[in-house]
Amino acid sequence: MASDDSKPAPPRILVVDDDAGQRSLLDSFLRSQGFVTTLADSGERALELLARADFSLMISDVRMGGLSGLETLRRLREQHFTLPVLLVTAYADIREAVDAMRDGALNYLAKPIDLDELLATVQQAIGLAATAPADLGAGKKLPPHVGVHSPLMRTLFQDIALIAASDTRVFITGESGVGKEVVADVLHAWSGRANGPLVKVNCAAIPETLLESELFGHEKGAFTGATALRIGRFEEAQGGTIFLDEIAEMSPALQARLLRVTQDGKFQRVGSNREIRTDARVLAASNRQLEDEVKTGRFREDLFYRLNVVELNVPPLRERREDILPLANLFLDELATGHAQLSAATAAILGSYAWPGNVRELRNVIERAVLLARSEVILPEHLPARLGALPPEDRPQTAAPQLEAIEREAILSALRKNHFNRTETAKILGISRRTLIYKLQHFRSQGFVVESSPGK
Repeated sequence: MASDDSKPAPPRILVVDDDAGQRSLLDSFLRSQGFVTTLADSGERALELLARADFSLMISDVRMGGLSGLETLRRLREQHFTLPVLLVTAYADIREAVDAMRDGALNYLAKPIDLDELLATVQQAIGLAATAPADLGAGKKLPPHVGVHSPLMRTLFQDIALIAASDTRVFITGESGVGKEVVADVLHAWSGRANGPLVKVNCAAIPETLLESELFGHEKGAFTGATALRIGRFEEAQGGTIFLDEIAEMSPALQARLLRVTQDGKFQRVGSNREIRTDARVLAASNRQLEDEVKTGRFREDLFYRLNVVELNVPPLRERREDILPLANLFLDELATGHAQLSAATAAILGSYAWPGNVRELRNVIERAVLLARSEVILPEHLPARLGALPPEDRPQTAAPQLEAIEREAILSALRKNHFNRTETAKILGISRRTLIYKLQHFRSQGFVVESSPGK
């Protein structure tokens, strides 16, 4: 008797959003997890599709042109009483989203979307068991100068592998020196735009009077010194990616011009009325908390939400100590002419230092040590005095584990007190929500039980 090898069809999800980048992100991520997706660019289109086909779940943005996500929800409930609906909303809309749950919404997710949270909520809605995270890179190769050894960085690069395939805008956060530019490099290299240009602009390194011309170009004679036509960086990035580092340094006037580019892909050179189109994917980064800049009026709220479709936070080096020595050895291989190596005492000092300057500081320390060393062994005396020079036997071996245990208990205790609401827990702890999520994933990887409640 022949066995029946037929398998049930994968769940079909309707994704509704008027932002092409957001649709692309959700489409590529959900497909990578085995779902079948159908895309709609408006509430009206979604209702047409719902009238013709069956779906397991609908995911809809709240604010859209035409029918809003809330009105779409109310109308579909007239015919589809049991279809699970997941709303995606900016923080400013959360009260509306909570009210919408009275109209039959299953749950809501706040922007920028956390992919782990999205997957858990979708699986809960459809009644699926949780699946293991995708393999790092899914066949993608890391650049030779990138070391990914800690659970925090493996999680980050798993997210990058999923996000890179879409054209959605990404906002990269983290302290100075953590490697935000490296994340931008990998996002571009793993995208469908890898053969196009990757154009980088450090907004803090260019005088304000020249930054507009740098980004958008200028016509000959547009201002004193404009002796020839100049092609701007957005024009150069056509067909590729533009990375805007230290975006918080941009003036309000330039923020307004950048908002238009992110909305419709159009801009004008300085001194010209002719519109130019660009399809460049925009990646942005800052070491400041842009939410705080928005609250104080130094950064446009509408631009913040345009850039921050997905947020990737690069954790500081002190929170991923497993990466310190592998990175040090990578830099040693790059900078030393022979087969240099770290002594045991040197490795102990590097591993216990707090690294306020993060990966950039580590590279500078290794470069200095290579210059000072007269042998192929890097000794403690080759390190800057600020790192300390205690030999391994004199170092308190239990300090780091004890501090980590104290931090872990503080975080889990705060999580329990806030009924596992990650947003409120992060506020009380004084860290970003994304950092909290990475820490909880790290605790799980160490075997600790971390209860969670999807959607909070």
